[in-house]
Amino acid sequence: MTEALTSHAAAPADDFRAVPDPADAGAAPDVEAAVHAIADRSRRAARRMAHANRAWKDRGLRAIGAALLEHKNHILAANAKDIDAGRANGTTAALLDRLTLTGSRIDALAAALENLATLPDPVGNVVRGQTLPNGLRLRQVNVPMGVVAAIYEARPNVTVDIAGLALKSGNAVILRGGSAAAATNSALVAILRDALESVGLPADAVQSVDQFGRDGANALMRARGRVDVLIPRGGRELIQTVVTNSSVPVIETGEGNVHIFLDASANEDMAVDILLNSKTQRPSVCNTVETLLVHSKSTVLPAVAAALRAAGVTLHADERIRAALPASIASVPATEEDWATEYMDMDLAVAMVDSLDEAVKHIRKWSTGHTEAILTNDLANAERFIAEVDSAAVIVNASTRFTDGGELGLGAEVGISTQKLHARGPMGLKELTTTKWIVQGEGQIRA
Repeated sequence: MTEALTSHAAAPADDFRAVPDPADAGAAPDVEAAVHAIADRSRRAARRMAHANRAWKDRGLRAIGAALLEHKNHILAANAKDIDAGRANGTTAALLDRLTLTGSRIDALAAALENLATLPDPVGNVVRGQTLPNGLRLRQVNVPMGVVAAIYEARPNVTVDIAGLALKSGNAVILRGGSAAAATNSALVAILRDALESVGLPADAVQSVDQFGRDGANALMRARGRVDVLIPRGGRELIQTVVTNSSVPVIETGEGNVHIFLDASANEDMAVDILLNSKTQRPSVCNTVETLLVHSKSTVLPAVAAALRAAGVTLHADERIRAALPASIASVPATEEDWATEYMDMDLAVAMVDSLDEAVKHIRKWSTGHTEAILTNDLANAERFIAEVDSAAVIVNASTRFTDGGELGLGAEVGISTQKLHARGPMGLKELTTTKWIVQGEGQIRA
């Protein structure tokens, strides 16, 4: 390991020391001043990143990918410390899965960075343009946001995803990854910074405030004017805390109370395959289905329920579903709370409905606006579902697991936005840019 990997938190002599000298152990650090100093360094790095061309940024992405593979054992050792601490603290199985990095997951992160390097650079893209009758030439172009901050929990893969997207889109990023992944994120940030420096990009394009704990997160939320946009990624409590308390503009990502409507015309084999994939492939993530709505005239419920039970899924079923299931297929009675629950585990709420209208009504009441899907062979019902369901992603006859930046060709994602301003759905490169107008004239004045 290089010195930069083991001591990345050390700052130049003219910068604020993020970690106080042991001799000053009795003095409390000024967290807000420290976070402001980090943000100011990010601002300077962002100015340099905004001028980096695509080839330079792509070299940075590939350098990060190579460094992840080179230091895989170091990352896994740090991650093991976080996992051991999580188990000792009673962390749920779903959160432990999110926290866990494996060799194959690190390989996938490196592959995603390589894929990101092959994507077009969004910076400088002309959104629209025209020449006015008075001769003024107008262009609206994509430009970097500047300083992007992210607050997330127990997801070390997000550290790499967000840094990679920020780099490619010409931004600097400040990360708050949470105490659960502290050791892993510390190792990753060190590797990222070292890789950036190796190709002549500013290390301060990637910084962390993890060393300041919750106080650092609070200071980040209040750093309006120093941070351009803040993106929370995690559970409802984290997201709502950031949305409620931040003075920095927030792009709100949402929890995934995801629904699948099993229409009367749905094919049995397709329904079984899609439900199993949507629920069991990785139940701890936000695009996993949490509620299944079954049309009362569907004949495929027994096969779907049997397959889910065989895979270890607990069915929280309403009275009509329980009455329709064979006695051999176990279920537990659903409560009102189940319709609002994002389990992130091997649990599924199941309700029977008598029509597409009733399914849409249930979704409108309980959805978090993330992803909804319909399984159907009726084109008219598919088109109505698309038109009437107002979520960030609406899927017809495919797994909900496709609501993902990588799967949709975006390279990676910062998160799934469930708001309607600027960005909605998986947030990739374009969503980390804003626009500016360029007006070119030859002496024109306004009449």
